[in-house]
Formats: sequence, C-alpha cells, structure tokens
Amino acid sequence: MTIREVEHSITVAAAAPAVYRLLAEVANWPRIFPPTLFAEQAESQGTRELIRIWATAGGKAKNWTSRRTLDEAASRITFRQEIPAPPVAAMGGTWIIEATGAQSCRVRLLHDYRAIDDNPADLAWIDEAVDRNSRSELAALKENLEAACAAQEHTFSFTDSVRIQGPAAAAYSFIDEAHLWSQRLPHVASVRLSEEDPGLQLLEMDTRAKDGSVHTTKSWRVTFPHHKIAYKQVTLPALMSLHTGIWTFTQERGPQGPSTLASSQHTVTLNTANIEAVLGPQATPADARSYVHTALSTNSRATLEHARNHAENQIGDTAGSGQQAGQRSS
Repeated sequence: MTIREVEHSITVAAAAPAVYRLLAEVANWPRIFPPTLFAEQAESQGTRELIRIWATAGGKAKNWTSRRTLDEAASRITFRQEIPAPPVAAMGGTWIIEATGAQSCRVRLLHDYRAIDDNPADLAWIDEAVDRNSRSELAALKENLEAACAAQEHTFSFTDSVRIQGPAAAAYSFIDEAHLWSQRLPHVASVRLSEEDPGLQLLEMDTRAKDGSVHTTKSWRVTFPHHKIAYKQVTLPALMSLHTGIWTFTQERGPQGPSTLASSQHTVTLNTANIEAVLGPQATPADARSYVHTALSTNSRATLEHARNHAENQIGDTAGSGQQAGQRSS
C-alpha cells in the first residue's frame, strides 16, 4: 500500500492566532475560501468534530463531510475525508500555523493520500491534482486571510426577526419558493431560480431600490427543510465585498398552537474602496455600514412580514375550510 505524503506552505501577513481561528471556526470559511458557500459543524465531541461543507467547483455546487481534530495550543488542525472521490482511496492532512512575527505567520498544508488499488497512473493524477489545488488554494487563502483580518473592523452581523402564529413549515415554504417572489414581494422585479441538486439552489434576482433603480444579485442557497436556508451572495453591490446570511425558523408550542420565530441573519464586509463613489466624498465607513444595514434590513423585514402574512393566511384558510366542512356534514 503506497501512501504519499506532501507539504505546501505560504507566508501570511496576519497574526497566527487570528489565522488559526479563521480556519478552526468553519462558519468563517465563506469569508476565506471563495468557493465555499456554507460550512457547519455537524457533530462535536471535545476537540473532534464532523464538518459539512458546500462549495462550488467548475460552476457547480457540491458538498462533502470531513472529520477534524483541533489543537489550539499547537495551532494544528488535522482532517480526514469521510468518503473520498475515486480514484482516491483515502485522503487526509494537517493545517499547521506557525508564528513568524507579531503580524505574520507561516501556514503549512500537509496531505497524505493513496490511490485505489495502488494504481500508478491514478496516483500520478492525484499527485498533480493535490499539487495544483494546494498551490492555488494557499495563494487564494493568503489573500483572503489577510483581507479578512484587515477588514475585521468593517465586518459586521445583524439579525431581523418576526413571530409567526403557525408552524415553521408554512413560513419556510415562503422563503424556499423564491421563484414566486416577483409575485409576492413588491421590491422584487424578477427572479430566476434553479435547483439542479435537491437542497442546492442558484438564485438570481432583480431588486428595486427606493430610488427606483434595479439591482441584480446572484446567490447560492443551501436549504434544510423546514429549519433554515443559508446563502452566499456571489454577485455583490459596490459597497460589499462579502455578504452571507441564514434564514432560520424555530418552532415552539404555545397554548394557541404552534408559533415560529422566523429570522434573517446577515454577515457583511464593507468594500471601503467604493464608499466615496457610492456615498460621496464626505462619507465614512460608519455611514456605509449604516447605509448597507438599513438597505438589507428593510428588505429582510419586508420579506419576513410577507412570509408571516402568507403563513398566517394559510392557517386561517385551513381553519375556515375545516369549519365549512363541519357545517356541511351537520
């Protein structure tokens, strides 16, 4: 059995603890790995965890799971793919972050792997793929880690919520059925929604601003019926260099039946280079933050209110139909 072990590394102009945290907390991955759409911790036991990742490759979205062990004291993260794709028989490795200064570190990426049946041609193919991908991944990672650390003060999150008198499924369906938003939401001019694989959606939308202008956005969405919908916007307005979000639906049982807390959470990084062009020469990052927050929150709240009306009207229509059926049978 032939096991290949290789190493790639790069120097990053960012503090080692900050780099380790960005790599260790998978919720950060859409910020530092451009292909990553969404990542979450599926299981956790001490320093060991199972993570699930959704990412694009060649214009298409895919997902996989990986086992990781975190060692914060040593700044090491080991990983092992659960189900490698042929011709790979096994694939794992280690991230090692070594401080080289107060604001610099060396990121080492180690891989170990083997080919199915030790096929020499397949092993050569894996060698080339790992080398190519590791070099390009580390180069992109360096750029994005440095940008993420530098933009930390310009990155912020916020959440809007409404209480809906009804089950989570009714509210979830309104957000899931985005292909109907141009009929249901006044600020949406048109929508294109595709779902080649169940649970992975590509949403392109033309949205009307308050001044009447129309802006086109494109987002990948990962759906979890009837619990949440996560997304990453890949066509961004001028004032944002990152926009990710999660719609969540938390159902509770009350004396009047089920109720749902529906929320829209946003994480944004400002594109400070465009502030003057968009908001004028006197505008500050605080002005841009307020502008973006207000614009996103206004649309989120409008969508949540329409989701509430839709869900509660559905409940009312169902109750009314039940009463009429009872009257006809009496």
